[in-house]
Amino acid sequence: MNNLSLKACDVVIFGGGGDLAMRKLLPALYHLEMDGLLAPTTRIIGASRRAMSAQDYQNKVRDALDEFVPSSKDNTDIWPTFKERLHYVSVDAQKPEDFSRFNDCHVGGEEKDVVFYLATSPDLFGSICSSLAQVGLNESRMRVVLEKPLGRDLISSRAINTEVKQNFTESQVFRIDHYLGKETVQNLLAIRFGNTLFEPLWDSAHIDNVQITVSETVGVEDRWGYYDKAGALRDMVQNHLIQLLCLVAMEPPGRMDAGSVRDEKIKVLKALRPITGANAYTKTVRGQYAKGVINGKEVQGYFDEEGSNPDSRTETFVALKADIDNWRWAGVPFYLRTGKRLGERYSEIVIQYKAVPHSIFSDESNRQLQRNQLTIRLQPEEKISLTVMNKVPGASEGMNLQPVDLNLSLTEAFQNKRSPEAYERLLLDVMRNDATLFMRYDEVEAAWKWVDGIMDAWNQTSERPKEYASGSWGPTDSMALPIKDGRNWHDY
Repeated sequence: MNNLSLKACDVVIFGGGGDLAMRKLLPALYHLEMDGLLAPTTRIIGASRRAMSAQDYQNKVRDALDEFVPSSKDNTDIWPTFKERLHYVSVDAQKPEDFSRFNDCHVGGEEKDVVFYLATSPDLFGSICSSLAQVGLNESRMRVVLEKPLGRDLISSRAINTEVKQNFTESQVFRIDHYLGKETVQNLLAIRFGNTLFEPLWDSAHIDNVQITVSETVGVEDRWGYYDKAGALRDMVQNHLIQLLCLVAMEPPGRMDAGSVRDEKIKVLKALRPITGANAYTKTVRGQYAKGVINGKEVQGYFDEEGSNPDSRTETFVALKADIDNWRWAGVPFYLRTGKRLGERYSEIVIQYKAVPHSIFSDESNRQLQRNQLTIRLQPEEKISLTVMNKVPGASEGMNLQPVDLNLSLTEAFQNKRSPEAYERLLLDVMRNDATLFMRYDEVEAAWKWVDGIMDAWNQTSERPKEYASGSWGPTDSMALPIKDGRNWHDY
């Protein structure tokens, strides 16, 4: 990243005292300060209903940095500069008359760009945008960032987008998915389109299947009420996993710019074969976690969480098989799974190549023969590995083969480079007015349309989600999903 083109701007965070702001947004902006990527006159303005002085807000941010950026305690030369950027405005998002206070503190003055980050409930997106427009804060140099979830289905998502776009043009709207800011996700584009090695082999002639897993060990904790209205399909599949699928499956864009990349992603979404009606029961599995053991500690089940309702049919786990109906991917299944309280926390993409068409090796070597596999690990560590077959060293071993991983650890390869958090990259991109890693409205609608088909099929039955023990890898039926096709999840 370089700051040659970075313009000074005002970053206004609605919900500026909330959990997202304190855990992610302000630490990300602090890291940008550390890296010298904030222009000298850039300001950060927290906004929420609570009455608070600028000094009180600065103290609150200082406490958050101490907790979430431990290294900030040692960087005593950074805090004074960052502190001076911090301002606060008391604004009730549901009271349009409060918004004139932004003009009182000269938001967007001196023709500066303005970023309005809406870290609030999506129910407030429309009214916030309308109130900003009423006080003239919707000029072309001003942008809004929308946090997920963008609705509960296609209808509600379209309503939110319509409200926002009544006052801001599409080019001013940045719909964020923090997964797209991860270094390894961006490296997926570099691997595919920056090398001649992989792209010629990136199709149904060479790839057998693709697997995308986002696994969490935590439960819903104290968010049962919120989570039960969403569930794993809406909360994770509709955005994170589908976006990863698009980056794996899309055609090479003509240029690395927002329009070109998003044009190719929407083609993938439109090519996704619908999962509706009876198909939902052969191509999807949903589950709810029960009691179990994780890391040697007993944990409670979904219905043991505070505020739970035993009649809930909300899924905490989803596994599904997706098909893409185009020339590149015809016949290649994409297996997606995500869930809470699973056996390990990680997110990864696995590209499973086809077997060699004919083996020339001995029976013993053939027993060891494995397919090539490209694994892109997104978290907790970021790394890329390629499994290849190699001869076991030694003269007495004959031609015995063994799978070997060729690893690229980003931490080891770039020891003098700190790997930025996803929100750092994405906030910087908004300030630079680069929408490449953000979702366009038609992407969001296409994803919701596909997910709605699955949700509608589930709602047409009285069948409950399958129970699975915490610490396991989901319902047993999810293991059978690829087995029916003669395949396995790569870690089984």
